[in-house]
Amino acid sequence: MASIINSIYILKRTIYGTAKFNMTKWRRGFYIDRSCFRTFYRSKAHVISGNELAKDIRKEVQKDVESWLSLGNKRPHLSVILVGDNPASLTYVKNKIKAATTVGISSEVILKPSHVSQEELLEVISKLSKDSNVSGLLVQLPLPEHINERDICNAIAPEKDVDGFHLVNIGRLCLDQSSIIPATAAAVWEIIRRTGIKTFGKNVVVAGRSKNVGMPISMLLHTDGRHERPGGDATVTITHRYTPKELLKIHTQRADIIIVAAGIPKLITADMVKEGAAIIDVGINHIEDSVTGKTILVGDVDFEGVQEKAGYITPVPGGVGPMTVAMLLKNTLMAAKKIIY
Repeated sequence: MASIINSIYILKRTIYGTAKFNMTKWRRGFYIDRSCFRTFYRSKAHVISGNELAKDIRKEVQKDVESWLSLGNKRPHLSVILVGDNPASLTYVKNKIKAATTVGISSEVILKPSHVSQEELLEVISKLSKDSNVSGLLVQLPLPEHINERDICNAIAPEKDVDGFHLVNIGRLCLDQSSIIPATAAAVWEIIRRTGIKTFGKNVVVAGRSKNVGMPISMLLHTDGRHERPGGDATVTITHRYTPKELLKIHTQRADIIIVAAGIPKLITADMVKEGAAIIDVGINHIEDSVTGKTILVGDVDFEGVQEKAGYITPVPGGVGPMTVAMLLKNTLMAAKKIIY
């Protein structure tokens, strides 16, 4: 038996290099690695379906909405302000409105031309923030250059800020207090939680430091799991545009979880990922397919290459995107119930 165990050990080290041999006690004092058999049969990463997870969340929200209405409460209502005619923004808004309808949340889109003044836009936001019929309010980003996005986000009433971008919600998030969490960050957190990916004591790299995505994701993952708003208790490294590629590679090769939100196609390649790592791709990039010449949607990760090495990976499209919309619906229902404020 000892020789068999030793052979398994040598075989595993031959195939997987310096991978740790996780020994588990067996009968008669022998030890056997239960994970090695699983590893032999896993050829590719588990592809996390954001579509399936989002479907589950929508069902949960729909059930909660029906329960809320059965108690005689007002139907949750989402108001979306769209400035200009950006095709991508128009698509995102249509997806949000469609999803809201499927769960029983009423909605409306307020269209404004790209030349609308900031003052006029602020007036519209003020009116909707005071409207008791409006549960949640968001302004679709990005906005035209002549409009200050931070001023616009801060003009929305914090209790109706379903995007979670108001400085009060961001501040509460940073203080580990209950808040309306930015939908994309909440989507990443929910993917990790529902997939069963462990964060406690793990090394995490977040590539991207935007205030709406990278920063809130980092806050969720590194903060204390015992606080009012429980965090992931992970050790988080944030990288950004000025992080040298060689240094980025050093960080990612050590990471148990890599979350990429940089907006750079194929920023993360297979040689930058350690065996079995979890990869969450938040990137959205439109590039030309070298074969067909058509425009395709890709993330920030070299999916085909990294899939051969990672333990978990989200695709683009079909990963974080649908989950972001689902979490927006949860935020809208939360705002309607006045759970935070």
